[in-house]
This record gives sequence, C-alpha cells and structure tokens, in this order.
Amino acid sequence: MVCNPAYSDMYGFAQTMPDRPGGGAGPSQTLIEELAVANRILFREGVVDAFGHVSVRNDANPNHYLLARNMAPALVTPEDIVEFDADCNPLNANGRAVYLERFIHGEIYKMRPDVVAVVHSHSPAVVPFGIVKTAKFRSVCQMSSFLPVCTPIFEIRDAAGEDNDLLITSQALGAALARVLGDGTCVLMRGHGSTVVASNLREVVYRAVYTEVNAKLQSEAMRMGEVTYLNEKELVTTTRTIATQINRAWDFWRMRAEGKL
Repeated sequence: MVCNPAYSDMYGFAQTMPDRPGGGAGPSQTLIEELAVANRILFREGVVDAFGHVSVRNDANPNHYLLARNMAPALVTPEDIVEFDADCNPLNANGRAVYLERFIHGEIYKMRPDVVAVVHSHSPAVVPFGIVKTAKFRSVCQMSSFLPVCTPIFEIRDAAGEDNDLLITSQALGAALARVLGDGTCVLMRGHGSTVVASNLREVVYRAVYTEVNAKLQSEAMRMGEVTYLNEKELVTTTRTIATQINRAWDFWRMRAEGKL
C-alpha cells in the first residue's frame, strides 16, 4: 500500500497510542476524531442506521486502517476506534467485538493503493438498483458525478455459492468484492447495499451521502420517463470541480450531526 502524502499532511503528525501492542507510532488523534464524526454524519444523513461502517487508512502506517468496534455508527466516539492490520486483525480491540465485514475495507485497501477511505452501507434507495436487472445505476446530477458510467454489481453467489448469508466475512470474499469494484468509486452488492471509496475521509462521506441522493433522484426520474444521464466528459469535469467543495459539505453535516443546526 502507498500512503497519500496530501492526506497525511491534512491531518498532521502521527501520535503514539499507548494501548497499541508493542507501542510505536499510531494514527493522529485528529484522524481518530474525524472518523468518529464521519460515523455520526452518515447516520444523520440517512446513509447508515444500526448497521454500516466507515474506515480510513492509518495516517502513520498506510498498511493499517481504522474502523470502529462493532456498534451502531451513531454511537461511535474516538474511544471506539480500533486499528487493524493488513489482514484485518484488530490491534487494540482489547476484547471488544469487531465488525464481521471488516474484510470489505481491508481487501479494498490491499488492492487499491489510491483508496484512503471506504464506506459500506445499506442505504435504502440504493438497494433496489442491486436487485432489479434492468435498472442500471448511473449519475443523474452533478453532485453524484463520481459514480461510474455503469456501476458494477457484486453477486456474492459467484464467490460463495448458493448457500450464503450475503455478508463479506472473509478475506476471500473481500477480495472478490474488491475485484468487482476494480478501479471505480462505487460497487453495488446484490440484496445487500453498496460500498464507496475515495482518496480521503471527508470525500468518502460525501460520496456515500450522494450515492443515496442519486438513487432517490434516479428512481423518481425513471418513473417520470426517459432519463438523460451525465456523459463521460461531464463526469470527469464535474467531479474535479465538486472536489474543491467537499469541506463546505463536511462542515454543514458535522454541525447538523452535532445538533447545532
């Protein structure tokens, strides 16, 4: 894995986590705090409920990543953040339960050096696009221009057989999902939800929110008639412009999640 220098600089210098086995450099406290905030934003914006999760690479060690312990995202605090190694083993869980589907995050980080943050959710408007064979999930507005021309669908039966629980609970299944994601930004999961990726934590929260928004808009538009989708050039140009506005959305969502609006 390759660290994204700009992302590391954004969050400052790494600090030491005293409860890490063997000590050594741990993630910055700022990053830990922002990951906790990201969880609460995703709940407030209707992307996650009691389930779903968001992770980010450790800014001091890009081969590791940070993810909350097994709990509802709305309840996550900085003290609930756990560090995982490249094989999804918790380093400082201290006996606390961890997410069954942490392999979604770990295997994407292995396969995609450019990815710094991941969100997996079951946001309700998105789920139908993973199960209706004739409905292709595409960008319908500028705010969701990060979506691919045709978002791929992960069919877990191809990797786990007919008898499965739809969950990504092993490295093999995580790797299979990562391969379907490829070099894209979003992958749908049949009967399950979706996973989105980005080059930093704030951007992946933005993308997760607007994946759900796009699904609502596209569903409504398809009921009205023939839909005009963003073309490939519009996707590239608009995504570049929107990337400069991510902090504007983050600041607003953070204040709303904190009950200040």
